[in-house]
Amino acid sequence: MIKILVVEDQALVRGAICSLLALEDNIDIVGQAENGQVALDMLKDIKVDFILSDIEMPIMSGLELAERVQTDYASINMLIMTTFSKSGYIKRAMAMGVKAFILKESPTEYLVNAIKKVQKGQRVIDPELALMALDDNDPLSNKERKAIKLAADGLKTSEIAQALFLSEGTVRNYLSEAISKLNAVNRIDAARIAKQKGWI
Repeated sequence: MIKILVVEDQALVRGAICSLLALEDNIDIVGQAENGQVALDMLKDIKVDFILSDIEMPIMSGLELAERVQTDYASINMLIMTTFSKSGYIKRAMAMGVKAFILKESPTEYLVNAIKKVQKGQRVIDPELALMALDDNDPLSNKERKAIKLAADGLKTSEIAQALFLSEGTVRNYLSEAISKLNAVNRIDAARIAKQKGWI
């Protein structure tokens, strides 16, 4: 049996996915979580082969969850499902070891087949999404991305510096580099552009 944890913030969608997958003979839904943090907490107590996670969720996103899973639970296969076909998401997800990237509008058979392919060691990504990801390069460094994301959350330079364990001067440099690379007017504009692209 393939043990799957489903992570999705919308209860109706989460319930529907679990119900559809539970119809499969060799799939066992061992847990449901409304965000990445709840999923991480659950992993301490349950055995999981696959995590099927949404991307955009409160508290901890699917990409943040993927990063933690890659570090702490490398044997778990991470599959991302989303309604957002942002190229930046795809690249970041693949860099974090995500094994499949599935659009939510895909039929159930596609999802089940993706799970089976990943179980055999393959990666699954919609060809259209793959092409889109190849055409779009994220110019931001990891530190610039984190600084811009925190700025978008409304944090001041001093608070960003504290959160990232950096000096205020270094944070100002990261923010100014990000603004320049994205041809943005200011840090909020830079965050908006990066968010649209799926880079933060």
